[in-house]
Amino acid sequence: MDTTGPLVPPPPNRPPAPPPRDVTTIDVSVSKRLLWVNRACYPLGNIARVHTYVVVPDRWGAVKRFLTIVVLPALVLSVASGESGEGVDIARFVSLGVLVYALVDMLIVLLRPEHSVLAIETTGVAIALLTSRDASVLADLVRRIALAIENPDAEFHVQVEQLTVNMKNYTGDTVNIVGGRDHKGIVK
Repeated sequence: MDTTGPLVPPPPNRPPAPPPRDVTTIDVSVSKRLLWVNRACYPLGNIARVHTYVVVPDRWGAVKRFLTIVVLPALVLSVASGESGEGVDIARFVSLGVLVYALVDMLIVLLRPEHSVLAIETTGVAIALLTSRDASVLADLVRRIALAIENPDAEFHVQVEQLTVNMKNYTGDTVNIVGGRDHKGIVK
């Protein structure tokens, strides 16, 4: 036993820091020709495409919403600027509240980061989406799933930290051509 170095106390037993509140852990595994994403099961033979892409916050849409919402309160405030009375004070208060709400709503979208998404599409209607702050994790998962499709004996298990993303704040094309009815085509 070497005692020449200084004695270092063991690190204190601290619980790990909790993950951010918008992150959950998702189990992804392949076993016996089945892809499991938490409790959802996809036969590897039914997977049509696995790919990653980036969702970008709809910053321009947030600015347009803000400008649209600001016009009415600004008109109310400018008309009521020379008047006084209880009704005018209430209108000013409500208009100011709407302005603050619109500003906060816009800032939330403007400050949101881009997110990488892994999409697992099947030959039917089903689709699975996983999001992560780390695009390389999702790229590795695409590679693993592709290898499992090619190799019937492949098995793996990984845990992915999935972000909860409000897709209303993000932009991208919406495509609805599943089945034979209610086609919207591409919605920009």
